[in-house]
Amino acid sequence: MEYALTVLLSALAMTLIVGVRYLVVSGAFAWATRVKYPKLYAGLEPQMRREIGWSLASAAIYGIPAGIVAWGWDSQGWTLIYRNWSEHPLWYVPLSIVLYLIAHDSWFYWTHRLMHRPWWFKKAHAVHHESRPPTAWAAMSFHPWEALTGALIIPILTFIIPIHVGAIGVVLTVMTVMGVTNHMGWELFPRFMVNGKLGKWLITATHHQKHHEAYRGNYGLYFRFWDKICGTDLGLGDWGNGAGTRNST
Repeated sequence: MEYALTVLLSALAMTLIVGVRYLVVSGAFAWATRVKYPKLYAGLEPQMRREIGWSLASAAIYGIPAGIVAWGWDSQGWTLIYRNWSEHPLWYVPLSIVLYLIAHDSWFYWTHRLMHRPWWFKKAHAVHHESRPPTAWAAMSFHPWEALTGALIIPILTFIIPIHVGAIGVVLTVMTVMGVTNHMGWELFPRFMVNGKLGKWLITATHHQKHHEAYRGNYGLYFRFWDKICGTDLGLGDWGNGAGTRNST
């Protein structure tokens, strides 16, 4: 009974953390959007309220497995998360971050592509694509079944790939920021990066916007290599409807 209560409290705490993180980060970028492009979200208030509702539900789905794993790591030593920097060479810390991002991106590509199969799209992924156009609040706007596929991958990786607790914080920060900025309706990163050599391999809003226009293709999360390998890379969007590139520079 004591264990069950501790696990429940850990899951509730992680749900609260995920929910607050979403509200703070999405809220900050939504505010930045209103400052930079005051009319971009005009008339989308009902949609944004719906996005927030779905996202807070997703926060619970993300928080529960995260809370269970956090409890198991701290109390039972279940995972390969470590605190002591000396457990692995310092060069391994950035490598572990890259490994997590590549593994997460691969999982996301194939589950996202599956979500665009007719049955899965109708049952789950259509919720995310109800955001037309997506806003900074849409990053976690998922049907519960889709949220579950996203919620499991990082906890699973902690049992497979060793990672420092600080490094996993970096992974979660990258995941949150990229998820929000890829949906907010304008390009945060400078043109020289997006249109240059780096942009050919990294996903930013200009690439993901094309996915929300075409529905098929551009399925990746961080990197474009799966899209390129599988022939699903549609290139960069142009933002359309007379708004120019809506780039930050």
